[in-house]
Amino acid sequence: MNEGLRLRALRKSMAALQVEALIVTHLPDVRYLSGFTGSNAALVVTASKAVLFTDSRYIVQAKEETQAARVVIAKQSALKEACALLEASAQGASFDPQDTTVAQLAAMRGALTGKRRRSFFAPLAKPVVSELRMVKDADEQKAMAKAADLGNRIFEATVPHIQSGVPETEVAAGLEFFARSMGAEAMSFETIVASGPRSSLPHGRASARKLPRKGFVTLDFGVILKGYCSDMTRTVHLGKAGREEKRAYAAVLAAQQAAVAAVGPGVTCGEVDEAARSILHEAGLGRYFTHSTGHGVGLEIHEYPRIAAGQTLELKPGMVITIEPGIYLAGKFGIRIEDMVVVTDRGHKVLTPVNKELIEL
Repeated sequence: MNEGLRLRALRKSMAALQVEALIVTHLPDVRYLSGFTGSNAALVVTASKAVLFTDSRYIVQAKEETQAARVVIAKQSALKEACALLEASAQGASFDPQDTTVAQLAAMRGALTGKRRRSFFAPLAKPVVSELRMVKDADEQKAMAKAADLGNRIFEATVPHIQSGVPETEVAAGLEFFARSMGAEAMSFETIVASGPRSSLPHGRASARKLPRKGFVTLDFGVILKGYCSDMTRTVHLGKAGREEKRAYAAVLAAQQAAVAAVGPGVTCGEVDEAARSILHEAGLGRYFTHSTGHGVGLEIHEYPRIAAGQTLELKPGMVITIEPGIYLAGKFGIRIEDMVVVTDRGHKVLTPVNKELIEL
């Protein structure tokens, strides 16, 4: 990863916004810009320098991981010492209001002296680091492709263990065992296993409920490799699916495939969302599609851009997004199908191509 190039791009964005100095406290942003993966850090960036502040737990790790910024091991508070440096070297500094908490801002202001406390720190007019992170470089794309491929293999290993009478938590545990044994650093988020009527819960975390003799089972999971997340969803059916279930599954699959096909450079996020939504409306199922079509993925499981109605942002090569339409019929069943897709110069590439046809177990 070339953090030096990322800092250069950040400085260009800062100059365009007339930002003299920036304090970065969101750890994924710190990692993106410096390479540092510790749990406590503040990064100061100006036109001429980048300084990473952390604590004594990371004396060795910070110096090993951080090449593009100078490392300072704080004697007390990394955040406060970062603010002291800013006060001594800049007329003012900006922060990202999306990720800086009220408590952090209070601590930042409290680290300053005298009358500068109220006016020294100003929120960015728009987020700059998260905007840079939307477009993944070649190394990031490679890491994410490997994470997605691991997800494909985990799903294939898990399917034979989806059986009537097995608790959802046991299915989730088996899936996560496969993930760890196959090399995952961690799960991207709490694994979702929702069966029968519970599949109508969009975020139905695995429960003690036993898988039914007949009905849908939704698996939504992701893994982390080299810090980068994967995300995929597949919905399978225990027993023979009925006519209504087959029709609903076919509609969701058609909507998902239409949205994937729409992905390409210059296409707006809203247009991709509409490609999925229109199919489900035509099938009479539009009112059951209650969330956006997708989101960006990267160092965090949810990043920009948002693939949602009315979003005018245009997709660019290097963006990695999810396409995940679903329908949820309360008390009956739910279906969601999700792929990770990278935007290419000429269109797109699906990173999770594992079987999406209706699987009846």
